[in-house]
Amino acid sequence: MLFSFARKNMRVMFKLSMYFHIGLKIIPAMPRKKNREASFGKRLIALRKARGITQVELAKALGTTQRTISYYENEDGLPTVVLLGSLTRVLGVTSDELLGLKPVKVQDSPQKRRLWKRLQRIESLPERDQRAVVRLINSLVTSNGNGQSRGSAHL
Repeated sequence: MLFSFARKNMRVMFKLSMYFHIGLKIIPAMPRKKNREASFGKRLIALRKARGITQVELAKALGTTQRTISYYENEDGLPTVVLLGSLTRVLGVTSDELLGLKPVKVQDSPQKRRLWKRLQRIESLPERDQRAVVRLINSLVTSNGNGQSRGSAHL
């Protein structure tokens, strides 16, 4: 009966442990999951760089300072709920993805999807025509040096 009362009242439990020289270990109700594989800062850096955004540009879009972005990328802190919502909007990810609870889904642009579909259609061509298309692509890429097209042809 004494111990059931002590379970209900932490202060009494502490005093009893001191009186009887019993070691007392307080265990938090919900221990934090420690995901050291990829911290919030590392995910933020990866997402920001994948979108081609600098810390200054991200800070401006969020209405904060570059120093704040640097803090979240380099320290072990987490942003406020308001800033987290803004980060998800600007980076185009969900809060679960940003916090590392779910993997980030890669989203390609519509132009890349159209190009990929057209490249897949090449498989239906005869082998001779496939080789011709590959030679044409290779010659275009090497003649431009960096793979950039001269015009703005739509895919």
